[in-house]
Amino acid sequence: MQHKFGMNLSWSQGRNGTGNLTSTNLNTIVSIPREMNGPGIGTNPDEMLLGASATCYLITFAALLENAKIPVEALSMESEGFVDVTDGVFTYERIVHKPNVKVPHLPEREENLINRLAQKAEQTCMISKALKGNVHIECHLQIEQASDCQ
Repeated sequence: MQHKFGMNLSWSQGRNGTGNLTSTNLNTIVSIPREMNGPGIGTNPDEMLLGASATCYLITFAALLENAKIPVEALSMESEGFVDVTDGVFTYERIVHKPNVKVPHLPEREENLINRLAQKAEQTCMISKALKGNVHIECHLQIEQASDCQ
């Protein structure tokens, strides 16, 4: 089975113009970010690549935790993307995911399993696999045990 995703993009003006990107569930303005001497209006390809990587990772991690029947009270994440500019060449070098999992209890066996699942999510996420060999992806997991309210 194959899934097809589509999007439309219109662009006005040259390098420092803006575009409108639309798909079934997305409608946003795009431009080159201020950090790269663009107008910084709306989002940009760098943020969208980071967003695709982060959401794919977190959805995959959530599914793996659910399948392992690990009770999760909260799941969140911060992600950062690093782009190098050398001699005018832009290279998306690295993405760092920092997931945070809050669980009601944390026996050592469960902590080890959560760590393995965090790594497995990075290895099996569709976007991570698409970027493999081009963008280095790191995962720095933090696990918290929820405090008892007694």
